[in-house]
Amino acid sequence: MKDIVATRKMENGIACYYGETGREGFETFTFADLIDMKINALDLLDDPRNYGIDEKERRVVMKK
Repeated sequence: MKDIVATRKMENGIACYYGETGREGFETFTFADLIDMKINALDLLDDPRNYGIDEKERRVVMKK
């Protein structure tokens, strides 16, 4: 799992940037995808460092 370092709202979803600064990757998720994963989109936008990305399963997961 890689830590999300930044997020950006897009027209129909959220772009999540993960990895190290200068070497970031990104994935985009639709709002429907986030709802299916039980992820609060507003919380993800406000506090992205509480989340990570599982690259194998292409999922956003909340860190505990």
